[in-house]
Amino acid sequence: MMADDREFLSRLISFGLSEKEAQLYFHLLKYGPKPPSLLAKSLKTYREDIYRTLNGLIDKGMVNPSLDSPTVYAAVDIDVALDAALKKHETQLREMERRKQELQEMSKEQRFRPSDEFSTFKILKNMRDVVTTTLSNVASTEKEWIAVVPTILTVFSSLYFLEDDKKFIDRGGKLRFITDITYPYVDLIQQHLDIEIEVQHLDKYTGILFCVFDRKISMSAINADIKHVSLNEPVSVLWTDDPTYAEYLLSTFELLWQEATPAAQRIEEIREQPPPHI
Repeated sequence: MMADDREFLSRLISFGLSEKEAQLYFHLLKYGPKPPSLLAKSLKTYREDIYRTLNGLIDKGMVNPSLDSPTVYAAVDIDVALDAALKKHETQLREMERRKQELQEMSKEQRFRPSDEFSTFKILKNMRDVVTTTLSNVASTEKEWIAVVPTILTVFSSLYFLEDDKKFIDRGGKLRFITDITYPYVDLIQQHLDIEIEVQHLDKYTGILFCVFDRKISMSAINADIKHVSLNEPVSVLWTDDPTYAEYLLSTFELLWQEATPAAQRIEEIREQPPPHI
């Protein structure tokens, strides 16, 4: 795969596509309409996986199925497809901004914990709830927040968090996170480094996914098998303001941080390697 092809894929992912969606859309753009059987053979994957990825691209307005039988799938013109994806993100972002303002106003007027003797626990059931809650937590965090997250969440971060994270850092806050950095996400990780977020790489990490705000509030994943960059993606994430649990997660984070590799070093290693094939 040419360097320009890798750059194109990276830009598609930063625009909100999953790695598989970016590869499939790029393949259809480059080689023209194909049925799922040939796509599965060309991309060396299962037909069921191709169907799932195609459905995600159809939902984004980037792929169209034919009306003939057997069905073939064609990439929508790049300008039309990106406009459709952008409008969807803009709508979601406006809704998130509205909810963020409402939550900020509510937080000024009341405290939700009835007593310091009790902690609150709740389950967040989709990425919309996770994004909204994270934005609210960042707005009220004073000193530091940390996270251990899957790489795909860096796409959500670029879409929804970077501006708020930069404001947090500009007012003296510290943000660190650990992830498994792979080649399609290099540019996204660089965006985080550019605003002075501290990032470390932990190869093939499969442990608990979590974040902690000011050693008090935490969010930890019960189930976060995220397939698509969508606010409707189902997850199960535990939110709590129990400081004891927050301290436990923070201790785990510090141990992982010592084992991890600086992101800049990992990015340099990836760029020196031969490019993977689609």
